[in-house]
Amino acid sequence: MMKLLRIALFLLLIFTTLEARPKFLESKCKTGPLDIVFVIDSSRSVRPFEFETMRRFMIDIIHNLDIGPNATRVGVIQYSSQVQNVFSLKSFFTRAEMEKAINNIVPLAQGTMTGLAIQYVMNVAFTTQEGARPLHKKIPRVAVIVTDGRPQDRVTEVSAQARAAGIEIYAVGVQRADMNSLRAMASPALEEHVFLVESFDLIQQFGKQFQDKLCGVDMCTEMDHGCQHTCVSIPGSFYCQCKMGFKLNADGKTCSIIDACADGRHGCEHQCVNNHGSYTCRCRTGYQLNQDKKTCSMINFCSYGNHSCQHECVNILNGYYCRCHDGYTLQADGKSCQASDLCNSIEHGCEFKCVSTSGSYHCVCPEGQQLQADKKTCNKCKAGHIDLVLVIDGSKSVRPQNFELVKQFVNQIVDFLDVSPHGTRVGLVQYSSRVRTEFPLNKFTTAADLKKAVQRVQYMEKGTMTGLALKHMLEHSFTEAEGARPLSQNVPRIGLVFTDGRSQDDISEWARRSKEAGIIMFAVGVGKAVESELREIASEPVDKHFSYSADFNTMTNIVENLKINICPEEGKGETEFRNPCECEALVQFQTNTLAILEDLTDKIGQMTARLDQLENQIASKK
Repeated sequence: MMKLLRIALFLLLIFTTLEARPKFLESKCKTGPLDIVFVIDSSRSVRPFEFETMRRFMIDIIHNLDIGPNATRVGVIQYSSQVQNVFSLKSFFTRAEMEKAINNIVPLAQGTMTGLAIQYVMNVAFTTQEGARPLHKKIPRVAVIVTDGRPQDRVTEVSAQARAAGIEIYAVGVQRADMNSLRAMASPALEEHVFLVESFDLIQQFGKQFQDKLCGVDMCTEMDHGCQHTCVSIPGSFYCQCKMGFKLNADGKTCSIIDACADGRHGCEHQCVNNHGSYTCRCRTGYQLNQDKKTCSMINFCSYGNHSCQHECVNILNGYYCRCHDGYTLQADGKSCQASDLCNSIEHGCEFKCVSTSGSYHCVCPEGQQLQADKKTCNKCKAGHIDLVLVIDGSKSVRPQNFELVKQFVNQIVDFLDVSPHGTRVGLVQYSSRVRTEFPLNKFTTAADLKKAVQRVQYMEKGTMTGLALKHMLEHSFTEAEGARPLSQNVPRIGLVFTDGRSQDDISEWARRSKEAGIIMFAVGVGKAVESELREIASEPVDKHFSYSADFNTMTNIVENLKINICPEEGKGETEFRNPCECEALVQFQTNTLAILEDLTDKIGQMTARLDQLENQIASKK
């Protein structure tokens, strides 16, 4: 009997718990797909149990969204004095994965930089790279900001920019939140987008009200929409879509058959053949359609195996011709080949001397010089080949007068480099809250032009998004399109990051990925730069790849250390820096000089002996 009583009490407790949980999210949003990002206040004023209610608020909202890659996508960021991406719009497409990630959030417990968080939402979270659908697809972009206090930075301007970029902002304030700040952030109409909840205990009860505002009603079912084919509901409105093979007319409701070839989007390389709203691609004579059904390839007559070419068969339109290997000449029969002296028969391009071999050739350099990566030009051994990208901090904390010192620092580095198309190439990137390529690796081919360009660089003066700068360096600066030489040439890729303070975004991933991509990373810090971040950026061994100076005026002392590590062939000893070529020349000069002096000494001795002999003869005659 007692056992039955205990079971009954246990079941009653479960039933009571289930009944106690709010049931405000029982129906899915009907207004079509959304791109929604939750922006959660993780400042130190939010106590642990209060943060748990915000977790529950997000999870309950997500449970009643139609989640999927073609439905609603969800991202979450948290902020305090910095911004942390919990997961982006492209990370997860199931509620279980999202709930697990939300439950694993560790609060930051610092300041309240709400403006910085909105900047991140606009510049990063709602980009197509992070999973947001393109604007032309008309998928609403919604940011839900939940905060319990007054921002420690400005929000009015950045919120206006975000709204102008097409982001709809809901501002949810809890307990100590500042109403004026909420109104400055939110989208119009303010009564539809601003909410103030008295305590964290009530935020879950507020969820039903918020869901109604977020989801609205299904306008396609509530009114006579007039769409000829399909009605698509969005918050507070709707738009019409046409079936495959049709396009929407100017009235926004009726549809007409698409001339798929006429709209210019068919992608056919040669010819487009229209077919009732669809199309097929066709190739010109002498070409065949590839597997992608769009591009065309020349028919390979060489592949038929009946060309009889001794060396190579070269395919051309509607035929082929024979070609010989380097060092050979095609004979009169158009098929066979005979060896030739390549150095005398082709433009070999050797800077110093061409040496012919059987069917080939190679270039050589004079003594004391080295053959460069292009296997044609020569250079002194001190002129190392590197692709160097300098990433400099242009944040507000640097200040204009110090930024001029940073530019002097950059030009001091340029002074010890052999800048040329085949030698060292230099690119420059500046970052603050955004990233800007000042000039790519292939822009300047002389040190003089490069230094002039550095002096013309304008100070950006905003935040410190070092992680974003590292991402830009890896994905853009070291591409062949911007002048980086192919990896097959084994030209070292060096990234030098200069910063004067703590990054406002995460650097870990992009620092790691840069080093994994083979980039040798140097980190230079000044003033309030954080040593742990510098070490995380720097390559191994870390002590040789990061430097620090307490003051901008003394940071030029770092240049010699960088010179030794970027160009190790320059360093000979701890205080003396000599070129090995110069050292060998000096030794040779000394050896030759000593030999000449010894010869002169012998001749002077012989002349002295002869003079003594003459003096004796003269004395004897007297």
